[in-house]
Amino acid sequence: MIEFDHVTRTYGPKTAVSDLTLAIPRGELFALLGPNGAGKTTSIKMLVGLLHPSRGSVRICGHDVVADPRGAHLHVGYVPDEPCLYDKLTGREFLWFIADMFGMPRHLARGRIDREIECFELGEFADDLAESYSLGMKQRLVFAASLIHDPSVLVLDEPMVGLDPRSVRIVKDLLAARAREGMTVFMSTHTLAMAEEMADRVGIMVRGRLRFLGTVMELREQVALESTSLEQLYLELTSARGEER
Repeated sequence: MIEFDHVTRTYGPKTAVSDLTLAIPRGELFALLGPNGAGKTTSIKMLVGLLHPSRGSVRICGHDVVADPRGAHLHVGYVPDEPCLYDKLTGREFLWFIADMFGMPRHLARGRIDREIECFELGEFADDLAESYSLGMKQRLVFAASLIHDPSVLVLDEPMVGLDPRSVRIVKDLLAARAREGMTVFMSTHTLAMAEEMADRVGIMVRGRLRFLGTVMELREQVALESTSLEQLYLELTSARGEER
């Protein structure tokens, strides 16, 4: 479903992502971890077409993100690290706008909009202008918009920012259910407990390179620690000592 094939992204002399090769199959919930500046957000922006690789290719459901952006984008839902809305649209109007962007028939869009409003408990403020929303309300609306077209792939960059505990639970349950139904979820997060709880596999990036790819149990074996905490394993791998391995 998701393929990074020897992907490198440079900014002048700086290499943000170096030779990333990664394949994520249908129905997997994958968490990308790493310290600030590791290349996580750059990788996500290449995945959703906001940046082009300097070398290599990115494919979603067989569609090259650069050569066939429309074909790739039709399969993708995206939740960025900062919610972007139109302040003078209501939440419901924003969802209609997204449905129109995907060319959904009106009768189908109406049902999907109602479904997501109910799923994310948006009914109380769906007809208020987005400029009045709190950060958590905006984030819930962006989640709803990302799922309107029932994408095959959902890409999340720090998805829990601004969400209250109930909203976090709603999102966790939804992600688990959608993955079981076959959706591929690619998630970048600093919330290690969430990655440990939910992810089928984790990847850890350090200075633009993928330093680890596998399950938490495999990570534990690699760094030779018996701790059950992903936090300790992560800190060990991303420490100066860990980078020397």
